[in-house]
Amino acid sequence: MKQEVSASRDRVEETGLPALGAEAQRRLGRTLRSLYERTVDRQPIPLDQVDLLLRLRHRERELLRHR
Repeated sequence: MKQEVSASRDRVEETGLPALGAEAQRRLGRTLRSLYERTVDRQPIPLDQVDLLLRLRHRERELLRHR
């Protein structure tokens, strides 16, 4: 995790943009997570995606049986 923060800081410094402090990053993360949970997370999964998940699971089971 620290490497990711360090790498992102290096990129920010290269662009001349100000870096966000650790507390600002945590608050932003909490706010975005809360917004996601109130909107996107409550939406039903579209039927085409359910179908895809079922087909993937079926294929996964087939591969495990053949091992």
